[in-house]
Amino acid sequence: MDREWNDSQPIYRQLRDRVVAMILDGMLKEGDPLPSVRTVAAEYRVNPLTVLKGYQELVDEELVEKKRGRGMFINAGARTLLLRGERQKFLADEWPRVSATIKRLGLTPEQLLEAGANRRSTSDAAEEEP
Repeated sequence: MDREWNDSQPIYRQLRDRVVAMILDGMLKEGDPLPSVRTVAAEYRVNPLTVLKGYQELVDEELVEKKRGRGMFINAGARTLLLRGERQKFLADEWPRVSATIKRLGLTPEQLLEAGANRRSTSDAAEEEP
């Protein structure tokens, strides 16, 4: 997880978003434990109550399950649930702006696909270099 915090939203919310990103990226899988509240608080130098509040949001969203005395674990289906929600959020919030920019610039679907392919091949080549 990134150690930097921004001032645009509360730290507990940023922490929650980072865990969500880790689930979406496959870094945390169903059944995996979350790092303990104490560990995260010490590592990132934040109040344990801040970490707990971020984790509680994940519990409230049914992405994480508390197991008394054992910790918190990623629920089955959490990634699928997140993907559904994040896709809807993207289509409702971000896509209209992206679409407007595409139209304003007069980009064609072919140009967008080519740019995406070029970006993938560039990132693939960078990963292959020792």
